[in-house]
Amino acid sequence: MKVLIADDSLVMRRLLQVTLEGWGYEVWTAADGAEAWALLQQEDAPQIAILDWIMPIFTGLEICRLVRRKQENPYIYLLLLTSKSQREDIVEGMGAGADDYVVKPFDKHELEVRLRAGRRIVELQNELLATQEALRVQATRDVLTGCWNRRAILEVLGRELPRSRREGRHLAVVLADLDNFKQVNDRWGHAAGDAVLVEAARRMESGVRPYDSLGRYGGEEFLAVLPGCDEGGAISLASRLAGNLRRDPVLYDGEPISVTGSFGVSCAPAGAQVGVDDLLRAADEALYEAKRTGRDRVIAGQVGKMQDLSGS
Repeated sequence: MKVLIADDSLVMRRLLQVTLEGWGYEVWTAADGAEAWALLQQEDAPQIAILDWIMPIFTGLEICRLVRRKQENPYIYLLLLTSKSQREDIVEGMGAGADDYVVKPFDKHELEVRLRAGRRIVELQNELLATQEALRVQATRDVLTGCWNRRAILEVLGRELPRSRREGRHLAVVLADLDNFKQVNDRWGHAAGDAVLVEAARRMESGVRPYDSLGRYGGEEFLAVLPGCDEGGAISLASRLAGNLRRDPVLYDGEPISVTGSFGVSCAPAGAQVGVDDLLRAADEALYEAKRTGRDRVIAGQVGKMQDLSGS
């Protein structure tokens, strides 16, 4: 585990470094508070810091306050090294955000015990963050394909639509359905169908833009949300996805399985008062038309026209 030692005394820094390296820690050093603060802001910064109370530019207390003000993960365990031993000084240090303190001249055994406690806290915090991330993935990702699940992709659409209205941008959606998917399950079995779904999702994800979102809408259907994309751009992107699907057969147990998809596109023009249901209804109607007229094609649905037809 990495530990930062910040002390303006070269002798103290060297003594601490040799001691901690002897215990198996990877040691970073800083000669003043500004250098320590810069190191703690790095992406791979140590999660334990031993800070001298009195240092140039930023004191140990000031660094504690800066770190706690950011309140970012992962947690940084802060240990103050000080010659101050009065109760009010200790209260001040802990109030600034320090987790613990060691009085100079430090006792090696005491320092080792306090570092061990800090390490346990950091490791528990990291385990908690890992568990939270795993739960987040389970809640938002489709278990089979790894793309967004239905709930998550609809939440993405629910966020992007009002944002597009505020910013005066287009927003398009693409609804995709794998053609003749039931025949794959009937002929090769559900394991083959799963393999086709996984590969189809991979091919479509490789075809969307970095800021687009792709989710499994249900069964063999996928929904792509395309911020800032007009109808022409959405048709072009959907055509690319269709090409990705049909490009090569999916191999399962050495047998080639041809994969194609039908695509329905709908677009909310910049600033238009269009709802989520309006967009999805238009895309679904267009998808149905693509399936009805032969599959493996892209059809665009007009949101306004669909609304007029449904109201007549």
